[in-house]
Amino acid sequence: MKTIFKTQLALLLLLAVGLVSARFAPAGYKVGDTVQDFSLKNVDGKMISLASNSQVKGYIITFTCNTCPVAKLYEERIIALDQKYASKGYPVLAIQPNDPGISPGDSYDLMQKRAKDKKYAFPYLVDETQAIAQTFGATNTPHVFVVKKDGDKFKVAYIGAIDNNSQDASQATKKYVEEAVDELLQGKAVTTPSAKAIGCGIKWKKA
Repeated sequence: MKTIFKTQLALLLLLAVGLVSARFAPAGYKVGDTVQDFSLKNVDGKMISLASNSQVKGYIITFTCNTCPVAKLYEERIIALDQKYASKGYPVLAIQPNDPGISPGDSYDLMQKRAKDKKYAFPYLVDETQAIAQTFGATNTPHVFVVKKDGDKFKVAYIGAIDNNSQDASQATKKYVEEAVDELLQGKAVTTPSAKAIGCGIKWKKA
């Protein structure tokens, strides 16, 4: 019982830090905005951009990391999203935005190890300058932006949480990202275009 209480307390403290950190993040993209392309280094050393895959219909862009307990709880769900939707045109692009100087467990070497150990089939990109996280307005890990291809550009269709139960995927009653992608694949408007992202605050570089 004590262990469960300590775990819950730790998560609450991390979420509180996340709320504070959110104050320092810029407004970022809103639903309907056009996303500026970017180029970030993958764990295999290659540079990846939105334009790298001309066959996609969109992306499930997920700001996540190695260390956050909430991100760890969602890791298998992120893997499952890619397994379900990559073949349908909506692969996952995972981006690690934390400053490893503050969070050593999120170093590039450990990102490579994590991706290998968990057999990521999707890119795991490092946002070394944190410019992409700032441009998107990401505040937490995880924080998801579903973008839909519109001609040669990408527009934001959903922003927020993966679902409404970070502790237990089987108990989630709203699977926001799945519902959004399913609606996009059906040519429909996204019914729930945003939901509050729950997770640890991004570890921003000190000024």
